[in-house]
Amino acid sequence: MDFIREYQAFLQPDWSEVAGLMQEALQSDIRLLNQANAHILSHNGKMLRPALSLLVGRACAGSVDGNGRKIAAAAELMHNATLLHDDVADRSAERRGVPTTSSLMGNDAAVLLGDYWLVKAMDLILSCGPHSERCIRIFSKTLSDLAEGEMLQLQKAVQGDTSRDDYFRIIYSKTASLFEAACVSAAVCAGAPDELLEAAREFGIRVGIAFQIQDDILDYTATDALGKPTGMDLKEKKITLPLLGALLAVSDERNRLVRRMVCEIDSHPEHPARIREFVLQEGGIAYAASVLEEYVAKAQEALRVFPAGEAVAMLSALTRFIGTRTV
Repeated sequence: MDFIREYQAFLQPDWSEVAGLMQEALQSDIRLLNQANAHILSHNGKMLRPALSLLVGRACAGSVDGNGRKIAAAAELMHNATLLHDDVADRSAERRGVPTTSSLMGNDAAVLLGDYWLVKAMDLILSCGPHSERCIRIFSKTLSDLAEGEMLQLQKAVQGDTSRDDYFRIIYSKTASLFEAACVSAAVCAGAPDELLEAAREFGIRVGIAFQIQDDILDYTATDALGKPTGMDLKEKKITLPLLGALLAVSDERNRLVRRMVCEIDSHPEHPARIREFVLQEGGIAYAASVLEEYVAKAQEALRVFPAGEAVAMLSALTRFIGTRTV
């Protein structure tokens, strides 16, 4: 938590202005809507995407203008919109240590809120002056990626045949694509040359993948300190990298048996505990951790293209935090 406060303090006054933009964008004359929005904003998490967006903007141009702050705010609004929808799809009762909107207000309200936040994110992007068309195309691609990733994940949950390639496509689509959009759009608003735009893209993708791999490791190893229930991936029949790593260590027959157990979790509530034990015994966590280290290193490598400075140093530190966080 100390480092979270550190990067938030480093980003002042941009950080406070982004928070203000989000609150302003969400204002409505409907009291219930304002109350729901205020509840979500009061539990807004680490806000990594706007932090990365602002830091990339500073790394490219030394400072961030109003358009860059709008992009950072839009990235967080879109992220929260996807969480509202995900909680409905996953039937999640808790998020960030508090009840989800869907559990408090029902699925209909949660979906509508997610739609509202999504539209407000798009409104902010469309107000970015000369950069609006390019940035809206970047974020539109992300929305397409998110939908495709969710559908592929649902398909694989039924079939139980998730491969390593499937896994990386899913986590790029569902997680890294928004990191990518936040970073690339920040570079666009900063007027960055092509070399820095490509570096921002590579950095965003790699740090986004690292973030999700760590999330998937924590789902097997953490307590509820993450602010959400652990062990949810297996309950939702998701085959993530720790399980894929463990499956690599066993025979084809046992591989098929474990995958069948994943598919049968609905009728066998004892299976998640057995599969978790299998992952721990067969080195699945160590396997995933080694891949995580590779992506953290790749993200750090992409930063070498940027001019040295405090923003790049903070990006490097934030990348290390993402790869080692326990919250």
